[in-house]
Amino acid sequence: MSKANKTAESINIVFENNSLLPMLYGEGDAHLSRIEKKFNVSASSRGNVLALAGERAAVEASRAVLEALYADLSKGSIVGLAQVDAAIRMSAHQEAHNDDHKTLFGVNELVVKTMKKSVKPYSPSQAKYIEALNKNELVFALGPAGTGKTYIAVAMAVAMFNAHKVEKIILSRPAVEAGEKLGFLPGDLKEKLDPYLRPLYDALQDMIPADKLQRHMEIGEIEVAPLAFMRGRTLANAFVILDEAQNTTPTQMKMFLTRMGENSRMVVTGDLSQTDLPKDVKSGLGDVIRKIDNIEGIAVARFTDSDVVRHPLAAKIIKAYDEWDKKKKPAGGSRNTDD
Repeated sequence: MSKANKTAESINIVFENNSLLPMLYGEGDAHLSRIEKKFNVSASSRGNVLALAGERAAVEASRAVLEALYADLSKGSIVGLAQVDAAIRMSAHQEAHNDDHKTLFGVNELVVKTMKKSVKPYSPSQAKYIEALNKNELVFALGPAGTGKTYIAVAMAVAMFNAHKVEKIILSRPAVEAGEKLGFLPGDLKEKLDPYLRPLYDALQDMIPADKLQRHMEIGEIEVAPLAFMRGRTLANAFVILDEAQNTTPTQMKMFLTRMGENSRMVVTGDLSQTDLPKDVKSGLGDVIRKIDNIEGIAVARFTDSDVVRHPLAAKIIKAYDEWDKKKKPAGGSRNTDD
């Protein structure tokens, strides 16, 4: 950081709509406290004026965060700690890349509108992911849980379906047994498989009113099915998502990708550090990523623990696991996974 950026600065921000300030500042000024702690600034409010003091760069970043959140509130959006943290992440990215604040926060205009809500990026990586989904027919999204890989893909699928750009939505997962044998689970086949597919149902219910979702599923316009049900089909005019793809074999991955038909979009999501496959079985996701470099029309979005948008402890836990794995990895490149 330059000496100019380290110069102390004090500014006043005037907000026109007083009624939005309790939501902007948070209960007990929790949002302001989060911003003060993250940027090492002091904030004090009187009426509709907020005074910020600290190093110049920190004050400017804090102002950008507050103005972006205020703009969201003015449009009727809800602002909680998750949205505050998202704006802070955007600002941190700006600082690292010397981007203009207005340009950076402009990525929030990358809004995916579903039937029930609008989904916007909570990190620069999510913004790039949404751009990739808009521009490419096949997108791979790699990274840990909690980074929005599947949620954003489902939102894009619903948005394109609602705009009549595709005729069907197909969501799929490999039904890999993780500690329990399917045959010993209670119920019929659907009831045995539902726990594997529940996260996909949950995402759909967040995007589509319940009565419409049921109707679309009954007439087959929206389908949630295990990967095995994809064999032998050609998926045309559809938005198809394969979730938890790290649990596919190379043969299953090839089968899935070659189902792609005319006017179809595909998204493949997964976390290569969380495979439930037997130790001697290669992951189809890891295998295909090495083979599709430089193919036009295919994009790969990569997320890290810094993109986790769940509870802050989730990101710290993921980072702790990654660091532990790195310590245990022998110099030769193989890793003992028995511990």
